Amino acid sequence: MTDDAIRIDRADPAIPVVTIDRPERRNSMTLAMWRRLAAVFEELAEDDTARVAILTGAGGFFCAGADISEFKTVRKGPEDGAVYEQAVRGCGEAIERLPKVTVAAISGYCIGGGFGLAQVCDFRVADATASFAIPAARLGIVYNGHECQTLLNLVGLAQAKRILFGAERFDAAAAERIGFVDRMAEEGEGALAAAQRFAAGMAGNAPLTISGVKLILNALAAGEAERRAEEIAAAGHRALASEDYQEGIQAFAEKRSPVFRGR
Repeated sequence: MTDDAIRIDRADPAIPVVTIDRPERRNSMTLAMWRRLAAVFEELAEDDTARVAILTGAGGFFCAGADISEFKTVRKGPEDGAVYEQAVRGCGEAIERLPKVTVAAISGYCIGGGFGLAQVCDFRVADATASFAIPAARLGIVYNGHECQTLLNLVGLAQAKRILFGAERFDAAAAERIGFVDRMAEEGEGALAAAQRFAAGMAGNAPLTISGVKLILNALAAGEAERRAEEIAAAGHRALASEDYQEGIQAFAEKRSPVFRGR
C-alpha cells in the first residue's frame, strides 16, 4: 500500500508531480507513508531533469494529516512517539532540503500534518475548496520548535498564535489574506492546474541560481546564515563557475532565451 499511496508523475520531467493517493482516508498519512514521501523527495534531489516539484493529493483532498487510527500501535508511548516524530520531521526536512522549487497544490483538507507538509514547501497554491487547520490544541500535541518557526516565518506571530491556539478551520481566502497561500486558482480551475501554471514560470530558470538563493533564504529565515557561511559561499562560486553562467551571458548577448542544464 505504501508505494501505491505515494505516486510520482513525470509526464513533464521538469515539473514532476508527487501525489498522496489515499483518498478513501482523505490522504491521511501513515508512518510508512511519511517515510516513503521522504524517500521520494530525496530521489528528486538527485534528478537533474526536475526543476519544480509539485506536492498534491488525490480525490479532491490535499492531506488530512496523520492517520490517528494507527497511533495505538505506532505512537503508543514516548519512545514510539519519538520514532514517529522523527519520521515526520525527516519527511519535512527532505522537502525543505530539496535544492529545487517546491509547490503545494492544495484542494480540500489541508489539516494538521497536511498543513505541515504544505508549510515546508516554497509556495502554496490553493483552489476555492481548500480548508486549513492545525488541531494540535484539541489533541494535546505540542508542535516542535522548527514547525512553529516555519509557521511564524510565513504568517507572523499573531496569526501563528491564532492558528495554533484556536485550532479553528479557515478557508482558502483567509489563508491567502494572512500570507499562507501564495496563489489562488482561477475560477473553475483546480489547484494542480494552477500550480503547474505557476511552476512553468520558474522551471526554465537557472537551477544553480535557484538552489543557491533557496539555501541563502532558508538559512537567513532560520538564523543560520553565519553558521552556513562556507556552504553559502560555495553555492555562489559553483554558479559563477558553471556552464549555465556562460550560457546566460551568451543568451543575453544573442537576445534569446537561455537553455540551462544545471551544470
